[in-house]
Amino acid sequence: MRKPLIIVFIILLIDQIIKIYVKTHFTLGIGNDYQLAGDWAMIHFIENPGMAWGLELGGEYGKLFLTIFRIIAVCGIAYYLWSLVKKQEDKLYIVCIALIFAGALGNIIDSVFYGVLFSDSTMELARFMPEEGGYAPLLYGNVVDMFYFPIFRGYFPSWFPIWGDESFEFFSPVFNFADFSISAGVAMIILYQKRFFGKKEEASPAAPDSAADQVDVPASADPTIEEVSQ
Repeated sequence: MRKPLIIVFIILLIDQIIKIYVKTHFTLGIGNDYQLAGDWAMIHFIENPGMAWGLELGGEYGKLFLTIFRIIAVCGIAYYLWSLVKKQEDKLYIVCIALIFAGALGNIIDSVFYGVLFSDSTMELARFMPEEGGYAPLLYGNVVDMFYFPIFRGYFPSWFPIWGDESFEFFSPVFNFADFSISAGVAMIILYQKRFFGKKEEASPAAPDSAADQVDVPASADPTIEEVSQ
């Protein structure tokens, strides 16, 4: 269990260092993006109240439901990871589940604790443990996202159905290191699914045919009592 725990610890450490740095050095609502490589790779700070890759589940109860669902799901993944290690399953598959577990746990930390630990980031830098309290109650925090790769921007041609003359952008979602960890784990499972889930052909001995495999001995060949006595 040591290696999966090391993977989870490293992923969580990197994820939280990046998030805390961005949370305390960038503000929402101000165009202070940091360009990593021109206009197609940058740090763009947003707070996501919903799921991975910027998806949301609206409403106050939707947010609470999502956080509780995440906690239950992570507990399930943790148990599954423990069972895989106990059964000594494929080591690469264990790594994949560890990546997914670490990413999910990293985002849960934001959802559960960040609202209490940090002040609001709108138009000002967030402060850790503010005297007036955080920006949201426990379980209502937002997930910090920052990686933005708008590799290509353009417009659909006028003849294109539905989206004709509208602008498009690839790749538009803003994500964090935890999201990347989850996606890497899922991608590896898809890539190596035959290795992980392929049925191993077990060589089973052929059962002898009841009639064909029996040797019929002619009655004439059986030694009679009289012949034996002679």
